[in-house]
This record gives sequence, structure tokens and C-alpha cells, in this order.
Amino acid sequence: MNFTHWIFDLDNTLADSAIDFNAMRQELGLPLGKGMLEEIDTRPAAEAAALRRRLAALECEYALRAQPLPGVHALLSSLVERGFRLGILTRNNHANALQTLAVCDLAEFFDPAHVLGRDEAAPKPDPDGIRKLLAAWEAAPATAVMVGDFRYDLEAGRRAEVTTIYYDPLDQNEWTDKADFRVQSHAELLALVRRAHG
Repeated sequence: MNFTHWIFDLDNTLADSAIDFNAMRQELGLPLGKGMLEEIDTRPAAEAAALRRRLAALECEYALRAQPLPGVHALLSSLVERGFRLGILTRNNHANALQTLAVCDLAEFFDPAHVLGRDEAAPKPDPDGIRKLLAAWEAAPATAVMVGDFRYDLEAGRRAEVTTIYYDPLDQNEWTDKADFRVQSHAELLALVRRAHG
């Protein structure tokens, strides 16, 4: 696991935001089982704009209640101590992503310019955000890894030709076929880093 550029999903990968996506869909009047951003994009312009504002407000409510997942501080501290570059790629918006990091006491690990939300890059599973981060870092895909808990994270990583790590704390094995590695905790991921880098 010899990677120097680490890109993380945010909600339910680094932070427990307790987001109930289906409840959000219901509140927004969106169908279950479809990506919210993609569904909003199909609506007429005025309706889509109103839905985006309401979605951002709901996300802000969740961001204010977020808590860091177990082992996150130790993992990120270890990566930063080794001089690795860290970024966030989220389908949330930039302001709410920064709010989540601040509430979870994780902001120190991330340059805000390397926290990309849906307004800075095409939403995952599009690889645009990963490619933008690699370009900013002047890094090759072979040096990078995408860590996430959902298929969109892993699909974006595959499309960008970076290594993918499936964070699967509930042992669901749902997206294992899209991942190069699978871990159930941040402690397990930290152990892999320590084995590779000492």
C-alpha cells in the first residue's frame, strides 16, 4: 500500500453524518433508489434550483451533527506525518463539506482547495474530481488511492485509474468487486499503511 496521494469520500467514510438519504429523498419529493443530484438535474430549471437550495439546507443540518468515525484522527495524522497529500471528493457542496470537517475536528488535515464538492467537480461516479486533484498535485494515478464506502466512490476511482479502497465497517461486501482493497475500520487501514511504510 505504497501510495502518497489519498482521496477520501467524506460522509460515512471519515464522518458519521447520520445522513438518511431516503428520508432526504422523501422530503425533496424525489424517487427512492435514484441519485438525488442526477434526479434534480432532470427537473425544470426553477424547480431544480429550489431543490438544490433545499438539499444544501438539509445537508447543512446533517453537517452540524457530524462526528468523526473511530480511528480517523489516527489514520489522517499518520498520513500527514509521512508527508502524503490528502484530499476530499464529496457529492456534498463545498461549504457543507468544510463545515463537516470543522465539526469533526478534521479540518487541519485538509487544504480547503483540495476539498472538492459537487460545484467544483462533476459528481461521482464521474472521475473529474479525482483528475482535478491529481492535476493540482502534479501526481500520477499510480500514486493515488480513492477511499469510500459507496459504489460511486469506487467507480470514480476505477474510471480515474487510481487504486480503490472500500471502507465497509458493516461487513456488507456490497461493492467488493469494484475495490482493490476492502477494510472494515480505519485502524485496519492504518495497519496496512504502517506495514507498507514502517
